Amino acid sequence: MMDFGPIGIFVLIVTSAASFLLARWLSKRVRDKRRERERRAAEASQSRQVRRARERRK
Repeated sequence: MMDFGPIGIFVLIVTSAASFLLARWLSKRVRDKRRERERRAAEASQSRQVRRARERRK
């Protein structure tokens, strides 16, 4: 059985936290890119009249 000292446990906690934060950050970037791509696709499929109306509202 492996015996972890206090330093090993500290390193384990720090690397786990860093891994968690990195995964959240990367996941957010992927979701944002997907959302932007879907928004652009939706805008591209709109008629010219709808696009002009949206631009007037801005």
